[in-house]
Amino acid sequence: MQIGTVSLTGGAALAPMAGVADRAFREICRSFGAVYTVGEMVSARGLLQGSGKSEELLVMGPKERPGAVQLFGDDPETLARAVDVAMKFQPEVIDLNMGCPAPKIAGNKAGAALMKDPDLAARIIRGVKAASPVPVTVKFRKGWDETSVNALEFAKMAQESGADAIALHGRTRAQMYAPPADWEIIRQVKAAVSIPVMGNGDVDSPQAAKRMLESTGCDLVMVGRGALGRPWLFGQVAAFLRDGTVLPEPPMGERMEVMLRQVALMAAYKGDRIAFREARKHCGWYITGMRGAAALRRQAGTVSCLEDVKQLAQAAIRLAEENNQGEEEAI
Repeated sequence: MQIGTVSLTGGAALAPMAGVADRAFREICRSFGAVYTVGEMVSARGLLQGSGKSEELLVMGPKERPGAVQLFGDDPETLARAVDVAMKFQPEVIDLNMGCPAPKIAGNKAGAALMKDPDLAARIIRGVKAASPVPVTVKFRKGWDETSVNALEFAKMAQESGADAIALHGRTRAQMYAPPADWEIIRQVKAAVSIPVMGNGDVDSPQAAKRMLESTGCDLVMVGRGALGRPWLFGQVAAFLRDGTVLPEPPMGERMEVMLRQVALMAAYKGDRIAFREARKHCGWYITGMRGAAALRRQAGTVSCLEDVKQLAQAAIRLAEENNQGEEEAI
């Protein structure tokens, strides 16, 4: 697909996820075949106020390009001015968050709340488009709730306001992340606009990625929570879409190598204090699904240095070997 001047080929994209899709995770996902990534949402107002934390979220490494930075806010002028600050980090795309359901965002008239005010959303898109030297995309949801589903009208408005592409999460704000996602609304939106459409919601396997593409006609699949602790999913999706190859889940030893690599990158980019606190949830995701892993999850919740993560990895590998041995004996 083509987002303005940016070309993307095959595979799937990594969705923006606040507190999760940081630079380390984006690079890991790219190494496994993610064709495109969108960074964590950044407050336009915070950027203009000189927030160091906001600027840190905009940093993009050479291994994650092409990629987008995502801005949020509720004031057209503020968002347009924030583009200048964001461009210091040379993103290939500026993405506008109009779908975040979190109360602290939507409760302040930003994120998904903009779906209740399409006129304001249109002014924001037009202002950012006029200020941006790179393509502009918009990510939004099915609607605010089931009584106000307006994704179709919102998509047309985004196109008319100058958006180069849109990403649609097939849930309302009221649903948050509760299943199931509505792929039919993605199909309707794709049929109604001429700009590229990225589909998001419930893609947790290569087969699901293909079903979404075939059932909605969307131009690109965007994977979010399905990749948590499973960044190799992007390689599996790419192989399956290319020729139907079904790549197996990697053995535990390989999984733990990836986990260690990601945590080491987090420490390098954020410093130990922040990195290991945030790494706890990632470590928990990497061991999800293992039989008898409750103790490991508790251990993951206490890691505070790389040695702790290594010990967790060794314990996970031992448990996997014990599980495999038990299965062989049962046979």
